[in-house]
Amino acid sequence: MASTTGRAEASPPVDWEDARSRAYAAGREGALPAVERPLAETDGHTLAEPLTPRTDLPAFPTSSVDGWAVRGAGPWRVVGRVLAGTAPGPLTEDGTTVEIATGAMVPVGTSAVLRVEESRRTSRGLVDGVPRPAPEWRHPGEEASAGEELLPAGTPVDPALIGLAASCGHDTLRVRRQPRAALLVFGDELLTAGPPGDGRVRDALGPAVPAWLHRYGCQVAPADVVGPVADTLAAHVDALRTALTHADLVCTTGGTMHGPVDHLHPALAELGAEYVVNTVAVRPGFPMLLARLVGTDGRIRYVAGLPGNPQSAIVALVSLVAPLLAGLIGRPLPVLPHSTLAEPIAGRGDHTHLALVRLDRVAGTAHPVRHVGSAMLRGLAGADGFAVIRPGTSGVAGDRVPVVPLPLLPGERTW
Repeated sequence: MASTTGRAEASPPVDWEDARSRAYAAGREGALPAVERPLAETDGHTLAEPLTPRTDLPAFPTSSVDGWAVRGAGPWRVVGRVLAGTAPGPLTEDGTTVEIATGAMVPVGTSAVLRVEESRRTSRGLVDGVPRPAPEWRHPGEEASAGEELLPAGTPVDPALIGLAASCGHDTLRVRRQPRAALLVFGDELLTAGPPGDGRVRDALGPAVPAWLHRYGCQVAPADVVGPVADTLAAHVDALRTALTHADLVCTTGGTMHGPVDHLHPALAELGAEYVVNTVAVRPGFPMLLARLVGTDGRIRYVAGLPGNPQSAIVALVSLVAPLLAGLIGRPLPVLPHSTLAEPIAGRGDHTHLALVRLDRVAGTAHPVRHVGSAMLRGLAGADGFAVIRPGTSGVAGDRVPVVPLPLLPGERTW
């Protein structure tokens, strides 16, 4: 790997909102290429170009009801039947009708469609009744015109969009390639199985972070989760270099400070990384980072350094990784929804405070949860997102504050 600026250099903590913007801009710089995918394989991807219909929708006049397509005044003589999926001939004589099914093409020459439940048969076998004044069929282009932009590039693909694309006549979609991510777990003190004890703690991030990344639209193969990586500089450099050969994004856990076994900063310097963000003025999660490296192929890769404390690591994910990935896959930087605080939340001085909250979506309120220490995950498991308490302020009950939602599955709509 080669860097555009050489060795990584430390910098003062970045304001949380600025850090989020920098991460998004870095992702836009390295936006992933567009690929063509069959509709069934696009859920969770992102449109690389606007979705437009190949024909008018509907493409032909379509009956909205079961009944009779009639011409002229009644009663009408039955001259045929039209089912969905067939192209009928025209009605050429007044006083004639064809039986028609919902969704069937309305014959040329039809003056009205009479609902079957509002019709009757005469003693002579004719059809009689009074059609409603409003047409009982959908007109061509009523939903959309051919070539009209229905959804812009950058829209997440979900089942509703896939169905719409199929109705528009598409068999494939051009979408952004999904990022491939890897996770390196740092820390000799970590256990990967069984209960903690004897000075060692259970690794909670190795199993959890890939699932969070999946919800942000990343592909994370089991083989791309590595660790614990030995607490040596050589091991850190080797693990990073290997992961960067195939991953667009490498997340690491732990080692973001400057202690005796914190080797991430020296390893990034060894690889010639450039910091996008080096520490953020946010609590919890302060010692987080995002770095950029340019490969010999000219493609940009990224390293996101997540703190070792579990809740702090998730704060780093929502603060840096989420906006980075939005840029990579061509989505807009998400606009944060707002909610009303149901209880006070303390500020953190000059730092932004991201406080775990549970949302009452009916009342539109945010309720702080308990067990929210940076090393705890109990509060996170019952939360919906983080309330944003800006630097130099405290949250007062009744305040409207931004909320960073926790991610759902790829393509799912939030709020």
